[in-house]
Amino acid sequence: MRYECAEHIGDFDLSAERSGRAQRLLLQIAVVLACLVPLLAGGAGMIAGVSNVSGFDPAASADLDSHYRYLSGLLFGIGIGFLACVPWIERRSLPFQMLGGLVVIGGLARLAAALTLGLPGPTHIFALGMELGVVPALMLWQWRLSRSQRAEPVV
Repeated sequence: MRYECAEHIGDFDLSAERSGRAQRLLLQIAVVLACLVPLLAGGAGMIAGVSNVSGFDPAASADLDSHYRYLSGLLFGIGIGFLACVPWIERRSLPFQMLGGLVVIGGLARLAAALTLGLPGPTHIFALGMELGVVPALMLWQWRLSRSQRAEPVV
């Protein structure tokens, strides 16, 4: 079917293409901004160790500090992994969804600690919101974008 209006050329819907490009760009921006959290928190944890957490003396437990720095390195690496997905975000579903799944699993562990021991401080509540709110929303957005990019244009 051929259209005569400016929004359609031949069988291709330009408004749908523009919408897809806009969604892609918005998702890329959102992911880059969200990546600041694991990159900054992970980087700070790798450098400062457990002294990053109020009330802990790194000299008291070398094992705890070592483990904290290791987990901070993983967090930093997750941020880099998400950033690596950004340029072709609509084509990077598997790594994006796997990284997101790791973050959600960590958030569920953090939630279990909160339910068992009580609410943590504001920084950790923010992290919980990122892990169980923002990241699943970004995962859903990426999944929907990747599906729409595979679909044939609908006229």
